[in-house]
Amino acid sequence: MADSNEQARRYTILIVDDAAENLALMSSVLKASYRTKVAREGETALRLSSLDGPDLILLDVMMPGMDGYEVCRRLKENPITADIPVIFITARSDVKDEQRGLDLGAVDYITKPISPPILAARVRTHLRLKSMRDFLRDKSEFLEQEVQRRTRQIGAIQDAMMVALGSLAETRDNETGNHIRRTQHYVMALARKIGEHSALGETLTPDIIQLLYKSAPLHDIGKVGIPDRILLKPGKLTEEEFEIMKTHTTLGCNAILTAERLLDSPTTFLRIAREIAWTHHERWDGTGYPQGLAGNDIPLPGRLMAVVDVYDALVSKRIYKPAMPHEAALGIIKEGIGTHFDARIVEGFLEFAGQLPEISRRFSDEKRDSP
Repeated sequence: MADSNEQARRYTILIVDDAAENLALMSSVLKASYRTKVAREGETALRLSSLDGPDLILLDVMMPGMDGYEVCRRLKENPITADIPVIFITARSDVKDEQRGLDLGAVDYITKPISPPILAARVRTHLRLKSMRDFLRDKSEFLEQEVQRRTRQIGAIQDAMMVALGSLAETRDNETGNHIRRTQHYVMALARKIGEHSALGETLTPDIIQLLYKSAPLHDIGKVGIPDRILLKPGKLTEEEFEIMKTHTTLGCNAILTAERLLDSPTTFLRIAREIAWTHHERWDGTGYPQGLAGNDIPLPGRLMAVVDVYDALVSKRIYKPAMPHEAALGIIKEGIGTHFDARIVEGFLEFAGQLPEISRRFSDEKRDSP
């Protein structure tokens, strides 16, 4: 890959040497192909490098005051100039001197007296290498930004799809309103509170909490399989009807499990969604459904959702009941410690209970979006 004259002239070479004849020689060799700047001592070289950012620096080693080694060290310590390639120009030919320069970050070492053809060839080679490095760095930055953009896009689509799928259950039952949005925010706030100081917090990492938030809308997705005569019944369900209603947990679990099987590898997101859908009606004492799990055998996502789901059902108005006051609902949640709920989760729930009315107001059924 040869540089055209137009490409080469875009490059700027900073030549640093205390001897005027050396500056004149190197400038005469390079100025026909590149823009050149000169400095006769280290401080000026550092200042010009920081201000103008040359593409390559030719640096004398033996200079009065600050020698070339110190100049190179400072260049490499400064993030602004660290990536500028440095070629040492020196009368020293000892291997130890060369090694010292290379260890400081120089890319090459040219000994005096200067050979114009060698100087031109070395400069051309290192500018090509720099050009390729810059291209790869820019390409890498572009790809990283593109990955981040696509990830955000996929995340937004995922969020929208989860809410849309969760809303399928709500379209079957107008009384549930913004239930999925409220419980989604309740469970995220609850998980964050527990994650602050509870032993359960070890598993509630920020990533897991975000997945809980994303998957919570699917907790009642199985209700799409419940007949209208049961789902929309205004009065109390019969024992037989309640048994059918309870199958929404299994229906939801199976639907998500079908999606998981389509993937090449398990995903934490769908696992959490499945656990929530399947186990949010399990009870701490083992009397819940559909599996009759007890205690820590109930997956943590299901235990978290159980508390917020019951709270929202209590404080929400339904065709068959009025809304219960916030404090009364908290009283029922407390009464469920050790029977319905995990005591550690209820403790965290009560600690952030003051936020619940605000979330409830923000996503009240009266503010439900029109289709």
